[in-house]
Amino acid sequence: MSTPWNVFVEGDNLDVLGWLAPGSVDLVYIDPPYNTGNDFAYRDRWGDHAAWVAMMRPRLEAARVVLRETGAIAVSIDDHEVAHLRLLLDEVFGEPAFLAQVVVNLNPKGRQLGGGFATSHEYLLVYARDSERCVLDASSSETVDPRDFPLATDDGRRYRHLPLRNTNKKFNPATARTMHFPLWGDPGSGEVSTAPFDGAVEVLPVFGDGTPAVWRWSAPLVDQRPGDLVCRTVSGRLGKRVDVFQRDWLDTSAAGVRRKKLRTVWLAEEVGSTDTAVAELKALVGHVFESPKPTGLVRRLLHTMPDDAVVLDFFAGSGTTGHAVALANAEDGGRRTCLSVNHAEPTRPGSNAHGAGLLTVADVTRARLRAVAATVGGGYADVPVEGLAAYGRMEA
Repeated sequence: MSTPWNVFVEGDNLDVLGWLAPGSVDLVYIDPPYNTGNDFAYRDRWGDHAAWVAMMRPRLEAARVVLRETGAIAVSIDDHEVAHLRLLLDEVFGEPAFLAQVVVNLNPKGRQLGGGFATSHEYLLVYARDSERCVLDASSSETVDPRDFPLATDDGRRYRHLPLRNTNKKFNPATARTMHFPLWGDPGSGEVSTAPFDGAVEVLPVFGDGTPAVWRWSAPLVDQRPGDLVCRTVSGRLGKRVDVFQRDWLDTSAAGVRRKKLRTVWLAEEVGSTDTAVAELKALVGHVFESPKPTGLVRRLLHTMPDDAVVLDFFAGSGTTGHAVALANAEDGGRRTCLSVNHAEPTRPGSNAHGAGLLTVADVTRARLRAVAATVGGGYADVPVEGLAAYGRMEA
């Protein structure tokens, strides 16, 4: 029997981590309790941060053990602890393992309560288990805008023209000698070759000021892909000249989907906001959690990893990660699985969650993941901590 997309374990996350097999997880995403002075165990916002760091350190060390060498960890955090968390992650995973500090625009309007600036962002710290072996691909097809590819072939393939010359002046005939060579092109037909032909003119790479440059492609690559090049007459600061351009195709991969490097600022319009996250949760189980993360944030992270990744969230909260895994699988046919962990912290008497009969935060997680299984699919299992040993590596 295949593993459900979502599995939940109630218990202390440090204990649960100890039951998991080393190297069994591809991606860890956590949204730990922020040290704001209001959380149940951390009331030192303006004082010593040592208690918060002491709580996080063994959990991050255990997370490193359960991560595969090709895996990665991402941690959501706000301004109050981001500096301490960055140093802690450097210690646990090593400074070379740092991949990104992403700014996430979760509150576009900005928080209007209190003094100071209207904070509109949080952070996502991303680290590799092993930077040389990590399979995280920091790109996405969602950030590709077809409008950036205004040209089209007769059969409808979209593309744009990019200069074949290297526009970075660090690369020039002195630093990249073998990449400075003549090409031959016909601006009438667009044909390009490494050898002279009838109607062709010699084209050397130059910068806009006329100084010598180098090509981005080697001569053998030009011979392999002449159909991806075009010769054109252009107007520059020194007048008209003949130049060579690459046809940069919208659809380039074997799967026909182009990806673009992710920026380190993620806007609410791209990944969702706290408001949309509340609405997502409300649609499933009601307004029972004050500050969930939007599934779009986690789905963007999921799409940087293989579509059969084993995902772990040991601060599961409202269950956003498990929800995002189910949505991602339903969207692309992936076989991701998610293990969510939460302890039985009581919900506040008088709160919406308590009034709905969800007496612990673990109850909130369960309710959401069960609703996800019922509406999105993929199944759900609730297992005891000691059941993880038999559960094994959670592979689908």
